[in-house]
Amino acid sequence: MPGQPKTAITPTRQADYPEWYQQVIKAADLAENSPVRGCMVIKPWGYSLWENIQRVLDGMFKATGHKNAYFPLFIPKSFLEKEAQHVEGFAKECAVVTHHRLQAGPDGKLIPAGELEEPLVVRPTSETIIGAMFAKWTQSYRDLPLLINQWANVVRWEMRTRLFLRTAEFLWQEGHTAHSTPQEAREEVMTMLNVYSKFAEEYMAMPVIRGEKTESERFPGALTTYCIEAMMQDRKALQAGTSHFLGQNFSMASDIKFLDAAGKEEYAWTTSWGVSTRLIGGLIMTHGDDDGLIVPPRLAPSHIVILPVVHGDDESSTQVVEYCDKLAMELRDVRYDDRRLEVEVDKREGRGGDKVWSWIKKGVPIYLEIGPRDIASDSVFVGRRDKSRKERFGMGRTEFINKVPDILTDIQNGLFEKAKAFRDGNIKTIDNKDEFYKFFTPANRDKPEIHGGFALCHWNGSAAVEEQVKNDLNVTIRCIPLDGKPEDGKCVISGEPSKQRVIFAKSY
Repeated sequence: MPGQPKTAITPTRQADYPEWYQQVIKAADLAENSPVRGCMVIKPWGYSLWENIQRVLDGMFKATGHKNAYFPLFIPKSFLEKEAQHVEGFAKECAVVTHHRLQAGPDGKLIPAGELEEPLVVRPTSETIIGAMFAKWTQSYRDLPLLINQWANVVRWEMRTRLFLRTAEFLWQEGHTAHSTPQEAREEVMTMLNVYSKFAEEYMAMPVIRGEKTESERFPGALTTYCIEAMMQDRKALQAGTSHFLGQNFSMASDIKFLDAAGKEEYAWTTSWGVSTRLIGGLIMTHGDDDGLIVPPRLAPSHIVILPVVHGDDESSTQVVEYCDKLAMELRDVRYDDRRLEVEVDKREGRGGDKVWSWIKKGVPIYLEIGPRDIASDSVFVGRRDKSRKERFGMGRTEFINKVPDILTDIQNGLFEKAKAFRDGNIKTIDNKDEFYKFFTPANRDKPEIHGGFALCHWNGSAAVEEQVKNDLNVTIRCIPLDGKPEDGKCVISGEPSKQRVIFAKSY
C-alpha cells in the first residue's frame, strides 16, 4: 500500500535517531517511564538482559578474587563531606532524606514529620559508606587486599533523562578494593578495566577503546580514571565502564589505616569501578536496526523462538504444536556458551506475521516457522535476526539441532565485526582546526543529521582547549587511548606542541 512504512520501526535511524532509540525500546518491550519522574520500569525482556549481564560479569569478578557484599542505601551527609572533590562532584545530583515519617496535616494531606538529626543522602555511589566499613575491617597488612563488589541501585537526580542511558535511578555494580601498595591498587584498576573490555567485546559484541580520562573528566576524588568508550550508530561515544585509582584520598577521609610488615601505620590505597544498565542502551545503539533490537546470542534472554504455523484447531494444527514442543525439548538439551539453549514456543493467538515481527523487534537471534509442510519433510524454516526477512532458509530438523551452536556463534561474531567495521570507518585522523570544526558541525543546524565520529587528534594537555571545543561544539576528549603510541605533533586547536593523540567526540 502507498505510504506504508517499509521498516518495523519508524522513524528510521537516519530520519530521527533519538526517537528511533525510544521506539526500539517500546517495540522490544524493554522498559517504560514510571510514574516517578526520571525513573524507569524495566520490563521482563529488558530485565532478562540485565540478569544475563549480571550473570556473566559476576562470574568474571569472582574469577578475579572478588566477593559480593551489600551496603546501605542511605549515606550520612557528613560522610560525603569528608572528601572535598567527591562532594563537589556529586552535590548537585543528590537526593536527600530529611524526615523519617509522615503525618496528617490540617487539610488531611500527608506532610513530612520527625526531622532527622543528620540528613541522609540516597546512594549516588558508595565510596564513603564502604570506606567507613573498610576502616573497621582493616588493622594489619594481613587484612589486605579487600576485594568487594556490590550489585545495587543508585540515585543521581538527573534533569534530562533517557531510558537506560540516563535516569534518576539506575541499576549497577560497584567494585571497591583496598590495597597495601599503590602498585597493587593500580594493577587492580587495570585488571578490572580489562574485564570490562573483554565483556563488552566478547559478550556484547561491542568494540571499545580503552583509555585514560583527562583531569576534567575524572571521577570526583580519583587520581586517575580509566574507561572503555564505544561508538554508537549515530557516531557518538558512549562511556560504557570506568575504573578509578583513588590513591589515598578516600582512605584518609575514611581513616582506612593498617600496620605494615615493619609495624608502621599506613593509609590504604583504594580503587573503585563500575558498569550499569547503561550497557543495555549501548547494546541497542550498537546493534539495533530499522526493524528493532538485535541481541547478541551470548546475552540473549531466549536464543530461539519457535512459531507454529497453524490454522484453527484442526488435527494438523495439533500435530504442528506437538512437533514444535518436541523440537523445543530437544533444543533445550543443546549447549551454547556453557549454558543450555533458551527456547520459547509462541502459542499465542493472532496472525502469524504479527507474531514473527514481534520477535524480530525483540531481537531474538533465531526464529523458526514450522507448519504442516515442514513436518512432512522433517525440517524447519529458519530466520536469523542478523539477516533480512527475505534471507530465511530451510534446513533438516536434525541438521539444525546439530548446527545451531555454530549458527549462534556466527551471529555473535558477525555482530562484532560489523560494529567494529562501522567504528573503524568513522575514526578520522585530523590535524587541521578548520577540518576539526567542520567534522563536528552538522550541515543542517535546524535538524542535525548524523555526523562526526571519533576524531583522533593531537592535544597539548590544556584544559582551555577542552573547554573551548566543549562550548563551541559540545565535543569532549573521550579518552587518551592506552594503545596509542607517543607521537610528536601540534595540538589541533592551539597549534602548541603535543606528544600524543586523543579521541575527541560528541557523547551520551
